[in-house]
This record gives sequence, C-alpha cells and structure tokens, in this order.
Amino acid sequence: MSATTIGRREFIKLTIGASGGLLIGLYLPTLDAKEEAASPAEFAPNAFVRIAPDESITIIVNHSEMGQGVYTTLPMILADELDADWRNVRFESAPVDPVYNSPAFGMQATGGSTSTWSSFDPMRKAGAAARAMLIAAAAEQWKVDAAECRAAEGFVHGPSPEMKLSYGKLAEKAALLKPPAEIALKEPKDFYLIGKPLKRLDTPEKTNGKAVFGIDAKLPGMMVALVARAPVFGAKLKTWNSKKAEAVKGVRKVVEVPSGVAVLADGFWAAYQGRDALEIEWDEGALANFSSRSQREEYAALAEKPGLAARKDGDAATALAGAPKKIEAVYEVPYLSHAMMEPLNCTVDLRSDSCEIWTGTQFQTGDRAAAAQIAGLKPESVQLHTTFLGGGFGRRGNPMADFVSEAVHVAKAAGAPAKVKVIWTREDDMHGGYYRPAYLHAIEGSVDAGGMPHAWSHRIVGQSIAAGTPFEGALVKNGIDETSVEGAADIPYAIPNIQVEYQPVKLAVPVLWWRSVGHSHNAFVVESFLDELAAAGGKDPYELRRTLLAKHPRELGVLNLAAEKAGWGRRLVKGRGRGIAVHASFGSYVAEVVEASVEGGDVRVHRVVCAVDCGGFVNPQIIEQQLQGAVVFGLTAALYGELTFEKGRVQQSNFNDYQMLRMAECPEIEVHIVQSKEKMGGIGEPGVPPSAPALVNAIFQATGKRIRKLPIRMSEAA
Repeated sequence: MSATTIGRREFIKLTIGASGGLLIGLYLPTLDAKEEAASPAEFAPNAFVRIAPDESITIIVNHSEMGQGVYTTLPMILADELDADWRNVRFESAPVDPVYNSPAFGMQATGGSTSTWSSFDPMRKAGAAARAMLIAAAAEQWKVDAAECRAAEGFVHGPSPEMKLSYGKLAEKAALLKPPAEIALKEPKDFYLIGKPLKRLDTPEKTNGKAVFGIDAKLPGMMVALVARAPVFGAKLKTWNSKKAEAVKGVRKVVEVPSGVAVLADGFWAAYQGRDALEIEWDEGALANFSSRSQREEYAALAEKPGLAARKDGDAATALAGAPKKIEAVYEVPYLSHAMMEPLNCTVDLRSDSCEIWTGTQFQTGDRAAAAQIAGLKPESVQLHTTFLGGGFGRRGNPMADFVSEAVHVAKAAGAPAKVKVIWTREDDMHGGYYRPAYLHAIEGSVDAGGMPHAWSHRIVGQSIAAGTPFEGALVKNGIDETSVEGAADIPYAIPNIQVEYQPVKLAVPVLWWRSVGHSHNAFVVESFLDELAAAGGKDPYELRRTLLAKHPRELGVLNLAAEKAGWGRRLVKGRGRGIAVHASFGSYVAEVVEASVEGGDVRVHRVVCAVDCGGFVNPQIIEQQLQGAVVFGLTAALYGELTFEKGRVQQSNFNDYQMLRMAECPEIEVHIVQSKEKMGGIGEPGVPPSAPALVNAIFQATGKRIRKLPIRMSEAA
C-alpha cells in the first residue's frame, strides 16, 4: 500500500448509523493477517470517525489514555486530514475488536511509546477517505465535478461562493456513497492541526469531575471486594476461617479464589474490615527466607561468571588486560513499583451468557481473552470498557492479565449473576507484584594513552520480564531477553572493543515492564560509567560524547542542543554541579543536563534542560508535558525509589516509605524540541532514562563522589 493511496481492502464497510450520520472506519491488519481477512465482508461495523447531523465529529481512539495525550493527538491526526472544525471534535474509547488492533503489536494494546507513530498513517487515511466522500456527496448534490470542490474546517465549498455545505448536512448522503479506490493524503505543508500546540480534549472532563476512571465504575447492586493475597510470592493457601469476617456489618460473601481469599461487601470499608478479620494460614514456600541482602550476594557471585553474549566488537578482554588505565565498577538498581496514582481495580458484571468489564487497561486483547477463558465464554461474549487510566507505566499492560483475571475469578466464585468491583489498596499494589526488576551491573573500561575510551566490558545480572510470558518467543533470543540489554548492547559510542553479556536470573518475584523498560537501568549505568571514563582520561564529559558520537547525528544533535541551552561550560553557583546524559529509546533521542547540589547529605535538583528529537510530531505541547513528567518520574526513582525484601516480604507499603518527588522539590524543567523530518518516534518513555545518570554526573561534579547504586544515598557514594 503506497503512502498516498487507499485501496478497497483498506476500508471497513460503510454503514448508516441510527442517527443518520456518516460512519467510516479503516481496517488495521494484524501482524499475521491473511490476505482474505482484508475482504470487506470481514470488516467489523466499527469506525474511527462518526459525523452526526448536529456537526459533532466523534473520533474513536484505539489506544488507552493514561496521561500521555492520545485522546488528543490521534483525533488531531484524523481531523487534520478530514479538514474538520476542531471545535466540533470529540473522542471515544474504542471497544475491543480486531479492527482496533495496534499496527505495532497486532493486538489491541497500548505501550512501548507506540500509540501516535503507529496510528499516524491509519488515522490520516481514515480522515482523508471521509473527506473525499463528503466532497463527493456535495459535488453530487450540486451536480459539479468533485475536483472543483474543496473541504475546509467542517465545510465543503463548491466552485461558486454560495455553494457551501457543512459536514453534518452532508453526512447522511455521504454514507450512501462507495469509498474511493484511491485517495491522496495532504502534503505536510498543508497541515493545520498537526504540529500545533492544541489544548488537550480530555482536560475539561478531568477537571470538572466527569471523567470516568476504573475506580469510578458503579453498577446497581454491585458488591465491592478486597482480596487477601499471599504475603510471600509463591505461597499457597493452607487454611482459612471467615467466621469473624462474615460478622462484619455489610460483608455479604467470603470466597476462595486462585490469588487468595476475597471478601465481598456492600462497600469498600466493610470489605476492608472483613478482610482484616480473616484468619488465614499460608504455606510460604521457597521465598520465605528471600531477602534483598541474599539477592545482592547471589547477583554479585553471578557477575563474576561469564554470561550470554549480547554484543562483541573487537576484543575487550585483551584490551583491558593490557590497558595503561582501567576502571572497574559495580552498579546496582532495586526493584521498583509502578506506583500509579490510581491503584488497580476492575469491575465485572458476570452472567451465565455474558461478561461485561470496566477497567483501566493497557492490554485489551489479552485481558478479554483471559476473562473469556475464566468465565467459560467466547471472547465476543465479553465486553470490555476501557476507562481513563490513573497512570499505567506498564503495570496495566500485564501479559498475565492478573488484575482483570482476578476480578473475573471473584465474580465467578460469588456466583453468576454477580456484579463485583475488586479494589486494590495502595498497600496491595505495593505488595502485589509485577515490579521493575532489580539488576546488578559489573562493568570495566579503559582509556588509551590519549585519554580516549578503548575497551568496554559490561555484564548485566537480573530477571527477564519476558520469560514465561506469551511474549517470550518474540523477546528472548538465545537466552537473552532483549529488554534486559536494550540501551546497553546497542550503545552508539565509537569504542573499538565492546563486550556486553547477560546473566539471566530465575526468581518467583513477578516482574514486568516499567516506564522505559530496560533503558531505565542501562542508561543509568552506561551514561554514568562513560563519565567515569571521561574523568580517567581527563576529558570533558560533553566534549567526549561529541567525539564518540561523530557518526550518530541525531544523538549528537540533541546533545549539542541540550548543552547549548543549559550553558554548558559556564560558571555555576557555588556548590552546584552540572551533569549530562544522552540516550536513544523507542525511536526518539533525548539529552538532559541537570544542575544539582548536595547539602548535608541531601540532594537538591535545581534545573533540568531536555532536548528531544522524536522525528515528526503532532502536538509539541504534549511532548513538553511528557518530557516534564518523565523527568519527574526518573528523578523520583533515582532519589527515592526502592522496594526491599525481608523474609520474602516487601518492606514498603505506601507513599510514606515509597516516596514521590514533592512539588517543592521539583526542579525547573526546560524542553527543547528538534525540528526533524525523520520517522516519528515515541515520547511517553524516552525522557526517563537520561534523568538518573545526568543527576549522578552532576553530583560528581559538585562533590567529587560517584553514585553507583540507586536510590541515591550520599553515605554510600564512592
């Protein structure tokens, strides 16, 4: 399919809705789609755009909105090609249907910073097709050639001034026409919405209280459930007594489910008190004696042994053995919680022949399939409503569909028909698993006589997030989880001898992708250690990166822009240090310069300057917001984020001991966007990886002390 045409097979069939409006959609093939699946007879009667007689234009979005702005960027794309009046544009969350599968994944899911770039062409084509049909409808009514007509801001204009019809007036007639065999897309120079800093469409709902998040779902006769889960991962339920729980006013049922014991009540507080009153005995299993201390010892021992080769350029071992100056370091990062502001929740209306679900999910296809299997229904008998997500960061995109599966299990155990909302408390969320894995990195490097890095040997020890999941076949190659080594095995620096190895670890602690995935820890190590080599060779960290990135113009471009805007080389206020880091992830390139100081052992971040090259973009205001949020997210993890284990139990429980960056601590954050004609990249995650290394590099400049373990504790600095 060319960039400028749409064939018949790319369209889903047209239907006239009950409102008499125009409904048009675009078939999105899955990765393994068969040719015959593109037949119009196979298309679902769903759509990406509805135009009603009242002039409202509803654009249906097939990606979850969790703060990243897709309820604005995707409508902007379609509306631009449609030549719509932006004031009339609305959004709607897509139902679960193959037609809404992500082109990036071949299933309906949101993640990997893919939403905008993967939907850019399909949304443009859907908008352009609708525009062409509206023009054709007007031309037919006026009895003129369609080539003499044009569309602009919700109207079709004919060859004479008095010929002007709104989209709403043309909708019903346009719906009777056949789609065009080919349609030309706009030239980028003609965009009037794309590239503009438009206000977000979802802001009014979120500020006036009308926005419905998963936790807001309410059904008549609904019970609220809390689940008593195992205190240690892998533990098995031995015995339980619900007599005291059932005596709590408002408690209606207590049932056993695969994840533990569920207490169902008239409301949250009754369910909470009932759960506290349960008497449960667990067989704690193999992890009963697991601790962060024992894990660290195991990882350190593994780091002494050769791992699986993820990259080998030259001969790092020989170069290191004969190096005039070399450095050895061990870097460590802990388990991290996703810590969404809205804890996990899922509402289920289960009947004998159907199941309806309301939740904030990033993984509609997998969640619906899991729900159908548990309920004993066909997938088409399960309807899943995607609400707003109060944060996701990967936790609501679990391939194991844990929180949705659990809610269906609870409803099933309660006895269909049953309406149940399962709520996780903040403590449940902290203790309930699926964390960013802990890693230990053993790294060696050397510089030559001229002070330039000559050898680099990096061994990564940690759990795979893909092993044992449906994505193992795609992400694990020759035993190496690509997400564990991303950002390390593909470093762009011109170092002649590079070796990167991976030591996979199997543990019963459930792990999952976390905002920026493997880049979150690998960028910290790579960009921090490069600064160590710069110091060993007597080089300025910025100038060294410029030299080593000479053949990588996009990294070099953001590096130079960030350094320029931050005033690299200018004198700082006494006591402050300035650090720099650059990293590519998810198709985008980000450099950050951090200014920080340390007083009495307390780190204070004063300023962060970001430069980003994400290729083409839709809404610069959302890019700025995403980078600001990513910086805060990354700094929070660097300064505070840590989950520790003792006797198999997570020690942290809520924001009192798993701290967030407070508003008073938030630095000034500047964002500078490179005007680029390169392929569009992602933006939700790429701002996270450079934050921690730029900060620790600033701390070194301010204090002369190296930070090799997160979260930052100056008492542990080298």
